[in-house]
Amino acid sequence: MVSCFRVSAKTLSNEEPERASFPPRGWNSYDSFSWIVSEKKFLQNAQIISERLHAYGYEYVVVDFLWYRRKVKGAYTDSQGFDVIDKWGRMVPDPDRWPSFAGGKGFTEVANKVHGMGLKYGIHVMRGISTQAVNANTPILDTTTGDIGVKERACAWMSQGFMSVDTKLGAGRAFLRSLYEQYAEWGVDFVKHDSVFGADLDINEISVVSEVLKQLDRPILYSLSPGTSVTPAMAKDVSGLANMYRITADDWDSWGDVASHFDVTRDFSTANMIGAKGLLGNSFECQTGPCTQMCITSMFTNKELAIPSPWSSNDGPHRTSNLNADEQRTQWSMAKSPLMFGGDLRKLDETTYNLLTNPILLEINSFSSNNMEFPYITSANGFKSKNDVLDSQSGRYLTDVSTSDTHVLSLTSCTNSKAIGWSHKHVYCCFTNMCSRFEFVVSHKQQSQGKLQLFATDRMDFCLWGSPNQKLTSKELKSGAFAPCRWHTNRMWELSVNGTLANNYSGLCATVNSIKAEVRPGGTRSWIATGRKGEIYVAFFNLNPERTVISAKISDMAKVLPGKNFNRNSCQCKEVWSGNDIKVRKQTISRGVNAHGCALFVLKCKLAGLI
Repeated sequence: MVSCFRVSAKTLSNEEPERASFPPRGWNSYDSFSWIVSEKKFLQNAQIISERLHAYGYEYVVVDFLWYRRKVKGAYTDSQGFDVIDKWGRMVPDPDRWPSFAGGKGFTEVANKVHGMGLKYGIHVMRGISTQAVNANTPILDTTTGDIGVKERACAWMSQGFMSVDTKLGAGRAFLRSLYEQYAEWGVDFVKHDSVFGADLDINEISVVSEVLKQLDRPILYSLSPGTSVTPAMAKDVSGLANMYRITADDWDSWGDVASHFDVTRDFSTANMIGAKGLLGNSFECQTGPCTQMCITSMFTNKELAIPSPWSSNDGPHRTSNLNADEQRTQWSMAKSPLMFGGDLRKLDETTYNLLTNPILLEINSFSSNNMEFPYITSANGFKSKNDVLDSQSGRYLTDVSTSDTHVLSLTSCTNSKAIGWSHKHVYCCFTNMCSRFEFVVSHKQQSQGKLQLFATDRMDFCLWGSPNQKLTSKELKSGAFAPCRWHTNRMWELSVNGTLANNYSGLCATVNSIKAEVRPGGTRSWIATGRKGEIYVAFFNLNPERTVISAKISDMAKVLPGKNFNRNSCQCKEVWSGNDIKVRKQTISRGVNAHGCALFVLKCKLAGLI
């Protein structure tokens, strides 16, 4: 039995600070550099974080994926055979991009430099084990035998690169333990674990890693990714195992990606998942790739050069954001999401800097409570007025515009009662007798050993999938759960006797949601929160393509804030982005908000019965 650089286990002392007491903040390399960031450029960005943003709570600097892949001809995101691994099958940095790795030091020297700047160092890792290590049949540290790779569970969007390990085997658990002990030896403070959550859920690997992290002498913040098809029920299963987890797919700089966040953020807030109990501390849901506010106005790479393709140069940064200033403010702070900036800090402009360091946004992000969507707003634009009130059953805004029933296929935990209802009738798989009217009726195309491949009746070449085979954006996920048919495990389904339709790859089940779809896109939204000094924060969001006046009554705020009963004419109000004091007229705050823009108010109110 061989051992090297062992990290001793310990019992957590009562004096050790809890992890993720507040939503973490920092910088991630992905949006600016895709996978090809070098040690020099990474440390240049880290230095700017230290000098300009650390005082505002930005402390994590994270190198994103494929830091172990050689940047040579033929290497790209889903290529095979270009990774640098040690004799135990573990990934180590590409020495050409990370020259401090020389002598087998791993990321030790980089982490030491980051720590010397007063910051914390993070890395991105993939699920399981690399295909290259499996093909090379490398031994496993501290284990004499065991084939641990599960080839049927290859990473859906990097199928040539990684696969799950069999955590039921002692050898599988030993391999995962050796990975995270090595990260601790390097001085890593943050791990973003990809391809284990959402549609790629691997609760067994998450559980094993979480347990390993509890036993390490070094505290490591644990983040889960990706966030495709995540539900509050799924998140509750992992919340106590991690400190951060994604709840949406990747975002790029398109308004559609941003607008898609409002519904999912509302749902997680309603489920009381903001700041819930996490791994040796708290856990927070993140809302883009990776986490929040990644695409602002600094330079970053083109989306087309970041996705898997043998023709992608992956060199960057390339351009500024397509989002304007109005489209980038307020939402994630009100939802208390971790703030991970992704722009190239060497090109940091004053507009972006002022947004990242806005003291009121950061106060809300760290210290506010009772964060939720505020349903009682009215709005008017140049065409007509409407009264928006949230329906507690559907979670949709009830408006005077016409609506229609729409059925949407989605994924959920197989333990969720909503997964039950599938049956097999003739050549169809139907959900709760929807065969005659459900627009996405699926039919089995092939069958092998009891496994079904399912396709939409209107597109016989498109099959229902259980997880994406590439990273989709939040907007792209709205297009549905179908992809070109291939005989692949993420398109294999099994109809159980209990009425669930389970995907063999992800372990998730299909369900059908009935929603009220508005004919007119857009709309208005509002969020509310309370401050630690008694302030009330209210944000208006205009999703419409035209300027809209949004209003809210002070008395309605008491309906959602516990213990609040406001005196009449007792509130002072200031709008943050304009800096203007706002007069409260007839117990109402009102503001014209630009298309895709927002307004943020700080209210200081006297409560009834208090002088």
